[in-house]
Amino acid sequence: MDDKVVPELPVDDKTVAELTIPENVAKSFLLVSNSSSLENALEKLIEVAKEAGGRLDLSSKSFVTTVLRLCQSLSSISYRYLLLLSLKLLRNLCAGEIKNQYEFLQQRGVEIVMDVITSVGLTPDPDCAIIRVGLQLLGNYSVGGGERQCDVWYQLFPHKFLKFAGVRSREICDPLCMVIYTCCDGTDALLKGLCSEQGLPILIEILRTASAVGFKEDWLTLLLSKICIEGSYISSIFFKLHSYPSIENNGVVTHVADQFVIEQPYLLSVLSEILNEGIEHIVVSDDFALSIFGILKSAAVVVDFSIRGKGGLPTGSAPIDVLGYSVTILRDICACDHLTSSKEKSSKDVVDELVSSGRIEYLLDLLRDLEPPTTIRKAMKQDQIKEETVSSSFRCCPYQGFRRDIVAILGNCAYRRRHVQDEIRDKNGILLLLQQCVVDEDNPFLREWGIWCVRNLLEGNAENQRAIADLELQGTVDVPELVGLGLRVEVDPATRRTKLVNVP
Repeated sequence: MDDKVVPELPVDDKTVAELTIPENVAKSFLLVSNSSSLENALEKLIEVAKEAGGRLDLSSKSFVTTVLRLCQSLSSISYRYLLLLSLKLLRNLCAGEIKNQYEFLQQRGVEIVMDVITSVGLTPDPDCAIIRVGLQLLGNYSVGGGERQCDVWYQLFPHKFLKFAGVRSREICDPLCMVIYTCCDGTDALLKGLCSEQGLPILIEILRTASAVGFKEDWLTLLLSKICIEGSYISSIFFKLHSYPSIENNGVVTHVADQFVIEQPYLLSVLSEILNEGIEHIVVSDDFALSIFGILKSAAVVVDFSIRGKGGLPTGSAPIDVLGYSVTILRDICACDHLTSSKEKSSKDVVDELVSSGRIEYLLDLLRDLEPPTTIRKAMKQDQIKEETVSSSFRCCPYQGFRRDIVAILGNCAYRRRHVQDEIRDKNGILLLLQQCVVDEDNPFLREWGIWCVRNLLEGNAENQRAIADLELQGTVDVPELVGLGLRVEVDPATRRTKLVNVP
């Protein structure tokens, strides 16, 4: 049995019992660091291990084993600060140094660290600093791949992961996402396990934590991008967030309670931001695109279109935000073909899949049911407005930008796609989209997106060009914004709906 020594140590608990550690462990720390106290030794070695050369030098002394033995001696709650320093040292030692990682594996490092964290950190009042550093350590270790990934995964999945995920702390959520991502990266079996019935509760708790406290690091976005955008699990995660049962009818999933919870628009907002910032570098799966369209249709059933939105996203209404973020995600997905220089076949396939099976018609119907843009409404005579309102059940934009985003999707879909251009013409969509080439107070940049959409409809399509040239002038109203485009507003005497026509 090793002799015990009692080094001179600062502690933060007046009721602490006498600290004893193996003599050879204490000597190793003091000699290697040339220090007189364990605390100073740990602080010095943490700095040394930040450099690759320092990590390599300590690996030749089998120092991972020494630090692990120290951690086992510091399991008392009284020595949290020293334990925190020890975990920081292990974290640095395992950062990219394969010899230290293998030593950690051979010495059952994951098991030792989890025992320490469980005894000290996972109390009713968890020590977030110790948990955070411990998870960072496991993340650095699992980056090595292979058996190191499995070593972490099979000791923490699912119950320990779930317990960490339930702590509503950004300081814990960020490194937890790091550990899960590094474990699953390149290992399809573990990724499938994460998205199984056992693993989904972990992701749900992570999203609930992130929606409540936010996140600073990129690990959550990397994880969600892999699972939802590149993978096929968005629907499973999205509807699992809802506490009410759901039903499916003709491909549209709706909830019995006809509501959404705040975590659902939060998830979509994160995915929207991922796509908006990095669409050129992301491979979007067919399943993701089609699932988002299904979510849009589900939200459209729930949203109250009788109230005009006063602001943009987020609005604070879960159904409206689900609708809005679904639309913006589709807008960016449909832009990927012309935003990427590589023009990957998969990107084209995703957009073509989206525009099939009546999806263009659905979007045109959404747009057609909206009240006219503000420029057109103001230009019409008051009696026309009243008659139009009475004779039609127009919908309002539930948030500022809804009309613009629908137009953007259609414009992006029509970009150099002859079959989309033709379908919009066949569905009587050209006149409808011409109406969008105006300023609208409820939809910033609608005019610009409308012109972009019409431009894409006409490019290389003689039939669409003739359709606009053949428009007949009926009852019209001058609108200053349209003069430069050679257009006027007309009111169809039969339907009382507004249209735009060219000036002869």
